[in-house]
Amino acid sequence: MNSYESLSDGRRPILSIRGGYKRFGGLQALENIDIDIYDREILALLGDNGAGKSTLIKAMSGAHTLDEGDIFFDGKKVQIQKPEDANRLGIKTVYQDLALLGPLDVTSNLFIGSEYTRWGLLQKKRMQQEAQSVLAQMKTTIKSLRQDVRSLSGGQQHSLAIGRGVFIGSEPRLIIMDEPTAGLGVKQSREVLELLKELGRKLPVIFITHNLEYAFEVTQRAVVLCNGRVVGEMKMDEVNHNQIVSLMMGVEQVA
Repeated sequence: MNSYESLSDGRRPILSIRGGYKRFGGLQALENIDIDIYDREILALLGDNGAGKSTLIKAMSGAHTLDEGDIFFDGKKVQIQKPEDANRLGIKTVYQDLALLGPLDVTSNLFIGSEYTRWGLLQKKRMQQEAQSVLAQMKTTIKSLRQDVRSLSGGQQHSLAIGRGVFIGSEPRLIIMDEPTAGLGVKQSREVLELLKELGRKLPVIFITHNLEYAFEVTQRAVVLCNGRVVGEMKMDEVNHNQIVSLMMGVEQVA
C-alpha cells in the first residue's frame, strides 16, 4: 500500500504511523504504534518516563529509524531514516535541551547550520533582518541581537529555539515540541503556552509534557503511551486528569 486511506470523517492525517516497532537490543521501546496527527491541532503526547515518547518523536524526526512499520506523510508513504529526510518533509523538532550555544549571539544561534552566504561570505545584514522578523513573529523582545544567548532568560531561550526550529530553513508542516516548558517559571511557561496556541492555529503541533494542566489548556486531543504502546487516544474535553493518570500508569486502556 503506497498511501494512507482517508478517515471515515473525511479528514486525512498530515502524518501517520502504522504498526511501528523499535527495539534497542533486548528492550522493546515501541510496540505496534498507530498514531495520526491532523492539520491545525495541538496533540498532547503523554506518558510516564520510559513510556516511549522520546523514541517515538525521534522516529518522526529521523533521529531513530523504525525497525518495522510504515510512515505516511500528507497521504503518501515515506521513508524517514535521517534528520534530513524529516527536514525535507517540513517536520521540525525542538528538543528539551534546546541545543543553543551560550557564548554565541542571538543571530548566530538562529542560523547555526543554515547560514546565508554569498561568494563564500556570510550575509550578516540579511541574517540580522530575518532574525528580527523571527523574534517579531515569536513576540519575543530582547535588548540586542548581539547579546550572548546565555544572558537571555529561560523563556527567551525557549522562544529562540522554537523560532529557529519553526522559521529557519525549510517551510514547516509539523512542529514537535519536547517539554518546552521544562525548567521554566510560571510567567515564562505562560509565554511558551501562548506561542503554542498561536502555532496550533496554523500548523499541527505535537506537545510532549508532564504537566497535565498545560495539556488540558492548549491541546485538543491526546495520545497516551505506556511501556512503548499506545494505551489511549481521546479528546481532551471528554476525559479528566484521573483517567489520563490511570492510562499513564497502565491501570486501564482506551481504544
